[in-house]
Amino acid sequence: MILTDTHTHLYSEQFNDDIDLVIKNCLDNGIERLFLPNIDSSSIDGMLKLGVNYPKNCFPMMGLHPTSVGENYKEELNIMKEWLNKQDFCAIGEIGIDLYWDKSFLKEQQDAFRTQINWAKEKELPFVIHCREAFDEIFEILDELNDDKMRGIFHCFTGTIEQANHIINYGDFKIGIGGVVTFKNSGLDKVVEQINLKHLVLETDSPYLAPTPYRGKRNESGYLLGIAEKVADIYNISIQEVAEITTANSKDIFGF
Repeated sequence: MILTDTHTHLYSEQFNDDIDLVIKNCLDNGIERLFLPNIDSSSIDGMLKLGVNYPKNCFPMMGLHPTSVGENYKEELNIMKEWLNKQDFCAIGEIGIDLYWDKSFLKEQQDAFRTQINWAKEKELPFVIHCREAFDEIFEILDELNDDKMRGIFHCFTGTIEQANHIINYGDFKIGIGGVVTFKNSGLDKVVEQINLKHLVLETDSPYLAPTPYRGKRNESGYLLGIAEKVADIYNISIQEVAEITTANSKDIFGF
């Protein structure tokens, strides 16, 4: 059984003291594929180091996170572009729009999102979307740029079935399901049960959004097993089948 965590920030300073143990726990639980989304220029070195130390398991992306889009966002984008021209990455990410923390840089976030989607198309890479309180704004841009070169993952999905179907209708996107699906009153399980498993991938978003029973504590990729078990319960299938299908789905997006 091979499970894939399509979204994990294992390079975070929260793992400085025990990263080798954390990854060992992943591998012991069959979680062998770990995809690392970038945040901004400050996170690149740690992320790349993890990729060098675990080249068969940790796969870095490159992109500018929307909450890091500020007055100097063009400088940050230039750094991302320089790295994309230096070496290969598995995806552009994570990118998107976040209106939960700060709405004052919406136009800049929209520009950064468009720019990075176009990079993904140019390099024939998938892109990984961060969306928080911004479905309408993100759909507006995706609808505008949609073509047969656009593919990726809608990370940490917590929307409605209508929003899920909007994503699925793009044709080459997967929906990332994480720890929220295990929360008692999230309602996400009721949405997930209406979506064919062929459209889903699994993720932790560690160190954030730890699943039950670890909610409120540091999340880690080893906890993906609990998310997979919850998804197996929702579909009334084995965890082995969940692992097989969702890992195959991740391969469809990332290409390996």
